[in-house]
Amino acid sequence: MGNEPKVNARTVLWYLVFVGFAVNYMIRINMNITIVTMVKLTGSKSSRSGNVNLTENVPQQQPKLYACFVDQNESSLEQHKSGKISALTSKLRNSPKIKSPEKILLDALELDSKEDGFQWDEYEQGLILGAFFWLHWITQVPGGVLARKYGTKLVFGLSNAIGCWLCFLMPMVSYWDYRVLIFLRALQGLICGVAWPAMHHMAGQWIPPNERSKFVTAYLGSSVGVALNFPLFGYIISWSSWEYVFHFCGIFGSVWYIAWLYLVYDSPAEHPRIHPKEREYIESSLGITEKSKSLEHQQPTPWRKMILSKPMWITVIAQWAGIWGLFTLMTQAPSYFNYIHGWDIKMTGILSGIPHLCRMMFAYCVSVVGDYLLKRNLMSRTNVRKMGGAFCCLVNGIFVLGLAYSGCNATMAILFLTLATMMHGAVSTGPLANIIDMSPKFAGILLGISGMITVIPGFVSPIIVGILTLGNQTVQQWQYVFLISSGMLIVCGILYMLFADSTLQTWNSMETTDALDARELVSLKLNPDGELKEKPISTGIDPESIPANNTNGESNEAPNSVLVPSDLVSEQPENSFKTS
Repeated sequence: MGNEPKVNARTVLWYLVFVGFAVNYMIRINMNITIVTMVKLTGSKSSRSGNVNLTENVPQQQPKLYACFVDQNESSLEQHKSGKISALTSKLRNSPKIKSPEKILLDALELDSKEDGFQWDEYEQGLILGAFFWLHWITQVPGGVLARKYGTKLVFGLSNAIGCWLCFLMPMVSYWDYRVLIFLRALQGLICGVAWPAMHHMAGQWIPPNERSKFVTAYLGSSVGVALNFPLFGYIISWSSWEYVFHFCGIFGSVWYIAWLYLVYDSPAEHPRIHPKEREYIESSLGITEKSKSLEHQQPTPWRKMILSKPMWITVIAQWAGIWGLFTLMTQAPSYFNYIHGWDIKMTGILSGIPHLCRMMFAYCVSVVGDYLLKRNLMSRTNVRKMGGAFCCLVNGIFVLGLAYSGCNATMAILFLTLATMMHGAVSTGPLANIIDMSPKFAGILLGISGMITVIPGFVSPIIVGILTLGNQTVQQWQYVFLISSGMLIVCGILYMLFADSTLQTWNSMETTDALDARELVSLKLNPDGELKEKPISTGIDPESIPANNTNGESNEAPNSVLVPSDLVSEQPENSFKTS
């Protein structure tokens, strides 16, 4: 037994996927925190000191930046406010810092290095933040298709790597023209759009049914990425300058890509270092045989059946609401804390990141509970997914409602923001895992269809926030922002709880329904010792209702039940799937 690896291949895959999604979200959110210091603090176009002028001829009558500080007693705090902002400006702009290569180049060429920041109003900032998602939807379905054809290793890896390499160009194009920056952000979104659906395809090839909830928590590496990167970026900006945030993203993403190329493979069969027992366990749990491999290439994609699938659309509805709420909080939290509660860039980064760390921890806890309920047959798979959907949508929406009415109470705002973001972590046990349950074979394409639709909140939400808060950074306007998100979450959460279905769809495979049921039972009946219990698949008939002595001489076994003999699967490897 000495030749058995200390860490199995699924664990290595989990960690690389975890960091991969952290990289993917690092690309998305780096602009959210840097834009707070990129824009000009004073000026004719958009003054964040409270005198917001959209043009030079408009009187200075706009609401104050730090709404919760100034609006409590405007007359007595006007002088204090001006002094406070002057001090913050001086501290952020004029303190000794490491000069960026871009500024050095601009100074050498005697070009404007925008020392005071860019003159972008709230609407233009909304365009910049939302541009990532403008074309993001286009590559959602192609991401799943490309993963089936070329493998997730290539598609997911290059998607993240190219997105990070484009970060190197962000600072210079920001100095060039904000419209070029918007174009580059949109290009990033287009390329990174293939990542999520591609990963669902790999999960369908590697992860047994009863480990899916736990494995999908790796997707929540995005949350840890946000939780760590928000404060990290805040400190980078305070120590050096905002340009180095983009340099860091490019370098870190390149290092991850090298590890991804060496350690990850598209299937257990292609992995050169996987232990034979682990490979046999995975393939038997998923029903993978040489015949099934050949049939997979022959089976056409059932586009019509997927598009008309009711379970798929209910999952899309839940995903829509969850992403609307998540992206609104994730994208706008730095601006909200800055404009309404007046916190500096370091504090804003920390308070914007903590909720996402809680999201990851909650996701792991819910996934462990969900997998336990499934392994012990204490709850049906559909009900476990509904439980996850209830947390990530319905309960989430209630906490966002609390955030909307938190007003100037900073403590309550932090509490409700943290709880709302944390609840979304249950998506890994709910809608996200539901997609793989419905069709492991076409999970990447299903997530692509879902992502193509649910990406819309990513660019619509920032635009709506920009319109609502344009020259009007008040508690009331932000309340409208959060009320919209709360309504989305609660309504869609109720629909998901009523109509969600995670049963394996008939169009997933050419196999018969009985064969599919028997295959799924292989993993359901594996006990912690790795043995397979020989139990019938229930047909809904109570065995006790069948007479003990059948007068016709027929078997007392429930009709149409399927026995799965223990020799269909191999013993589960000792190194079971772990995330720590």
